[in-house]
Amino acid sequence: MRHGKKFNHLGRTAAHRKAMLANMGCSLIEHKRINTTVAKAKALKQFIEPLITKAKTENNQTTEKGTHNRRVVFSNLRNKHAVTELFSTVAEKVGDRPGGYTRIIKLGNRLGDNADMAMIELVDFNELYNAEKPAKKKSTRRSRRGGTKKVEAAAPVAETKADDSEE
Repeated sequence: MRHGKKFNHLGRTAAHRKAMLANMGCSLIEHKRINTTVAKAKALKQFIEPLITKAKTENNQTTEKGTHNRRVVFSNLRNKHAVTELFSTVAEKVGDRPGGYTRIIKLGNRLGDNADMAMIELVDFNELYNAEKPAKKKSTRRSRRGGTKKVEAAAPVAETKADDSEE
């Protein structure tokens, strides 16, 4: 029985699955977004997010912790260039984010075998979504009645002018 076993095996042996996730993680760190199937994207999200958390600078205050975290991440990724990129560029950008470093966007079905495809990307490296957030102003609440406030505001101004002309 498989009670309590939530991990998606992706139809592969353990060694093949670990190697595939390590390669996909390195590609995600290098290119900041990759296209894959939905199942692999969800498995990659579970694989890469704890590694990004280990790379954040707040977790590497001392030399011992930093060295240990680098070695733990390297044992999972097995690529020193990806580890260097993760601990420098990626960790710097996601430093203030409390989690949720990746985003999965479904793309539709693949032509050859009709598999569900998705794009997984690092959230802080997408300029299209991040550009909209600061540019948006906080909107004020407006009345649904429309021009009633303008009419009331205009009436006292007209009375003031009438008072001035009488004197």
